[in-house]
Amino acid sequence: MELFSEIYSCYYQVLRHLLSSQDALTIQDIRLQICGEGFEESLISIIPKLEDGTWNLFEKDGKLYRSRLSSSFITPVSDLEKSYLKALLSDPRMGLFLGQEQLEALDKMLVFVAPLWRPEQFYYFDRFADSDSYEDENYRNCFRTLLQAQKQNRYVDIDYTSPNGRRVHHHYVPARLEYSVKNDKFRILALKHVHRDKYLLEILNVSRIQSVQLMEKTLSSSVDIDEMIQRSYYKEPLRLRIVNKRNALERAMLHFANYEKNTTKIDEDTYECLIYYNQNMETELLIEVMSFGPMLTVLENERFLNDLKARLQRQMKLGVQC
Repeated sequence: MELFSEIYSCYYQVLRHLLSSQDALTIQDIRLQICGEGFEESLISIIPKLEDGTWNLFEKDGKLYRSRLSSSFITPVSDLEKSYLKALLSDPRMGLFLGQEQLEALDKMLVFVAPLWRPEQFYYFDRFADSDSYEDENYRNCFRTLLQAQKQNRYVDIDYTSPNGRRVHHHYVPARLEYSVKNDKFRILALKHVHRDKYLLEILNVSRIQSVQLMEKTLSSSVDIDEMIQRSYYKEPLRLRIVNKRNALERAMLHFANYEKNTTKIDEDTYECLIYYNQNMETELLIEVMSFGPMLTVLENERFLNDLKARLQRQMKLGVQC
């Protein structure tokens, strides 16, 4: 495994848990644990390397895999990891998930560590300029309240300004918090109770929320949020062909990490990726696909292909006019 490109990804966490097991595992046991803790496409990267011995981490006993490590092994924090953590602390978004006391304590622990990078070293050429105000105290308070409500399945009383400037006041249950790299904004997928056991799934930009109040009422466990999100997807997913040159597969998995997807290997260097999306995700997904590069080809669906062609034609016209 590469030293840094994946050391902080779920691959290492999944393998660490597998190696911690002192019981013999079948390949099916390993597959189930990878799917439970990682992504579906993680199987493509992990399983072949375990089966052919590229990652010589298990002793093979027939169809069983036994960890080569003892149950008492530890993984000390390396200088590289400390440097990485110090760099993360300079990101203003960290203040959304950690309180001031936690940030100060971590900063004190890493006071003599040089950050792996600094924010000013990055230039985002394809990001919108009106980012969320991550250091605004009201924004942080709203974000933390939403995060707490999401974890506890609690209702919140939200005062919200809609895109057309109208003030909206509703009770919601925060279902998912999402981050848009392209917009540099957080949004929340929220459930609104409309009638008896019927709920609507709405998307709210966190920056448009004026205030949030926790309520005592909690969401019934009978509501399946994942199923509601899946029902909102178009019937036909976006189908992409990825030619794995210049590390294109890994870049694509990172690029589209925030979408539900299924990736399969077609041949030695070709993969097919199905991405499931709905109307609210469509424009952003279209922009991301266009920005990826020539190693990616859109095969289906017809709706997405038509939108892609129309957007390219508009860009060509603008180029001619300029």
